[in-house]
Amino acid sequence: MRSADLQVAVVAAEASGDVLAASVLHGLSEGCAPTGRLTAAGIGGPAMAATGFDAWWSIDELSVRGYVEVLREYPRLRRLRRDLRERVLAWRPDLFLGVDAPDFNLDLEVALRRAGVRTAHFIGPSVWAWRRERLTRIREAVDHMLLVFPFEPPLYEQAGIPATYVGHPLADAIDEHVDAAAARIGLGFAPDATVVALLPGSRPAEIRYMAAEFIAAAAWLAARRPELRFVLPAAGARQYETLRELLSRSSAAAAITLTQGRSHEALAACDVALVASGTATLEAALFRRPMVIAYRMAPVSYLIMRKMGYQPWIGLPNILCQDFVVPEFVQSAARADAMGQALLAQLDDPALRERIAARFADLHGQLRRNCAARSAQVLLELAGGRP
Repeated sequence: MRSADLQVAVVAAEASGDVLAASVLHGLSEGCAPTGRLTAAGIGGPAMAATGFDAWWSIDELSVRGYVEVLREYPRLRRLRRDLRERVLAWRPDLFLGVDAPDFNLDLEVALRRAGVRTAHFIGPSVWAWRRERLTRIREAVDHMLLVFPFEPPLYEQAGIPATYVGHPLADAIDEHVDAAAARIGLGFAPDATVVALLPGSRPAEIRYMAAEFIAAAAWLAARRPELRFVLPAAGARQYETLRELLSRSSAAAAITLTQGRSHEALAACDVALVASGTATLEAALFRRPMVIAYRMAPVSYLIMRKMGYQPWIGLPNILCQDFVVPEFVQSAARADAMGQALLAQLDDPALRERIAARFADLHGQLRRNCAARSAQVLLELAGGRP
């Protein structure tokens, strides 16, 4: 039997992974109490650190996306993975938990599992959208998968991979009803202001490829609707400085409030949002906010990924609803005027906004399953079965 104490190595990547991992760590800590304590270490960010997590390396080390970008950083990432593997094996924790970041975590999990460390993975790769052949690698890498979308379990069952649907932690964290007026006041807007949230992503490549066009879309809107107000949350200090520099050259700078963090406040306050494809689109949906989804990446990366895709959507809300509930603009289509026009169409159609909110309310109910507690139960059982 496992002792009351639990030692877990964890690797998360980017800001969204940090938040998701922190929710699971909270659940594990509560699962260990009152007779034991959780010790967790590895790669993480500030949300994980707030739970007592010991970050051996910063989460910023893994903020890379796209084939071209990964190839450029591959030697450094390979060294990091090697050093991390050696440190985990020297520690011999009860469990290793990889959070998303499959390109980094799966190979690490294979090596650790072969060395006798039990492994779990939270947030499965998007095998339902592209690269289904990854299931073979996942079967080799993990003792158990924690799945956050209700349509995923049959894929893993067919592949012979132990898996549990635990719901999505963001669906638990985000209230079903938020006070938009209070959120606007908190951000310095009038309670009845019309607010557009701009979320161009947190990774350096996302900022590089999308932030300027998102700000240009705000300028396009401001030129036609001077009464509009915009909020632009930066994921961290580095992103804040980059965005501040871009804003200094924008004609709409006076109408755009730049914040460090506070993305949930921005989504609570806004009437519509312009969001880079990724976890932030799901957050916007859970706030029941109409949105326009956009994405740009290195052209070579996009050509490779497009050929591997199985679905017509890129945004999580549309994928989960199996419908173009909100518009998407990808690569050259993600132009300031096109995105601005789509946002105006939502702002000018209250009935459309209500229909979108209703679809997203249904989605919220499907994903709300007390993810932290469910995940902790699975992981504690897995750690308890360690030879």
